[in-house]
Amino acid sequence: MAANTKTSRRKVRRRKQLRSASCEAKLCQPPLPLELSNCPASVTMSDKVLSMEDVAKHNTKEDCWVVLYGKAYDLTKFAKVHPGGAKLITDAAGMDATALFDPIHPKDIMDKLLKPSLTMGVVDAATIKPEHVAKAPEPHKPAPKKKKAASSEVEEEVEFKKPPLNAMLNSFDFESVAREVMEPQAWGYYSSGGDDEITLRDNHLAFQRITMRPRILVNVREIDMTTQILGVPASVPLYFTATALAKLAHQDGELAIVKAAKKAGVPYMLPTLSSYTLDEMLEARSPEQQVFSQLYVNPERSRSEEYVKKLEDAGVKALFVTVDAPQLGRREKDMRNKFTQQGSDVQGDDEEDGAVDRSQGATRAISSYIDPGLNWEDVPWLKSITKMKVLLKGVQCAEDAVSAYKAGLAGCVLSNHGGRQLDTCRPGIEVLPEVMEGLKEAGATKENFAVFIDGGVRRGGDIFKAVALGAQAVGVGRPVLYSLASYGMNGIVRMVHMLQDELQMVMRLSGTPNIPSITEKHVIITNLADHIVPLPTDFLVQRTYQGLEPAAKL
Repeated sequence: MAANTKTSRRKVRRRKQLRSASCEAKLCQPPLPLELSNCPASVTMSDKVLSMEDVAKHNTKEDCWVVLYGKAYDLTKFAKVHPGGAKLITDAAGMDATALFDPIHPKDIMDKLLKPSLTMGVVDAATIKPEHVAKAPEPHKPAPKKKKAASSEVEEEVEFKKPPLNAMLNSFDFESVAREVMEPQAWGYYSSGGDDEITLRDNHLAFQRITMRPRILVNVREIDMTTQILGVPASVPLYFTATALAKLAHQDGELAIVKAAKKAGVPYMLPTLSSYTLDEMLEARSPEQQVFSQLYVNPERSRSEEYVKKLEDAGVKALFVTVDAPQLGRREKDMRNKFTQQGSDVQGDDEEDGAVDRSQGATRAISSYIDPGLNWEDVPWLKSITKMKVLLKGVQCAEDAVSAYKAGLAGCVLSNHGGRQLDTCRPGIEVLPEVMEGLKEAGATKENFAVFIDGGVRRGGDIFKAVALGAQAVGVGRPVLYSLASYGMNGIVRMVHMLQDELQMVMRLSGTPNIPSITEKHVIITNLADHIVPLPTDFLVQRTYQGLEPAAKL
């Protein structure tokens, strides 16, 4: 009887703890932005010292403690709504899961997101034994390929051998290698698009609906591709746009991208959803290296203000406010990988007790940290909290671009979030002509309002076409991640050099010796908005794109 009473008291205490835990840790993929937490800024960790034996007692899904970087956290409640599935957390219940956590998340995410009541204490390192440590999975090995020998019709399995870096001739080469060397879950996260992935694919195909109109007998002995992007010198009209979770591609993650940007001579837009902390990314900069930053606005505006101040104090040149993601799109490749990873947990006890649909978990979680109520009335506030140039990232029509100009913003990025949000919306390059026309009618100039595009840029010719239609530069995202996954920092640098070589060739053959000489008269856009124009088959796209599969075919 006494034992039952003690058990009952423990359950009551547990329920009280869980009720107080309104700001749970986001041990998820993708992680939620640290700087956008709804938790108070004065979060402090309990100074109680625990032994690993103490933690190991909490090893069930009903009582789940997890150790990360020497601190024990109670994740019992959060596991039930974890976007990646409860199994990822409960499998590590009562264990040190740092080795599983570190390859993806910033080190300080837990302390930034947790209330003190969920930080149970510091674990005495001397008490952690090998059996207490959750092991990271073995590195992914590419599956053997089936290939026919030249002298035989019989298919045999051939081990994948990564080509040398100098064998990479275009951005699709990097994508094909990345697909082989990346973990399946990481590949699914990077490569996935919204719904049927129509926009994902059309982002690049739209460039092929623009044809060239070259001029002859122009002195093109010297080609100058240099330009200024928001006052930052660039070797080419290109910047690395913000992309999440770069550690999924390579252990150096965003730090490698920062260094590659410096070496290639282009700016990098620091992401909020990063694998490394903001401080670590800023510290990776070379002296005098200038960067931009991306921002998700938090419902608790003071959190965003603190983050923006930190960026400004660090010398960040421009702030790109993401406005196309009040919630996440449905990315089925990514969702299927998560279901596979969860196994029986997907249709297990959680379903019976009314747990949230895992497929919508990330959407549900991120909506707590990105304010879906953000509107034009908030623009004066955005401008008031910083002296940095403020731009909107995710504009998709002329009316909104004109509104941004009239609101006194520094510019906008025409973007559909890499085809990962609303499917069948138009590529940025297709929106560009109507935006430039609308801005011209409103009195905007390139000097007082900058227009950029991202999405689908894979060739130097794509950069040329965007500049010809009025963009000051283009952003690239997936090519950076794929080249990073394939060959690290050196892969990114080579990818940029290839785009530079291609752009130089296009400029020379088009009769445009420098960036200002590239105009709308050098391209024909008659078919740009026509989505039924027959095109020659693009075999590089066809052979690198991984098609969606219905469940019965998996």
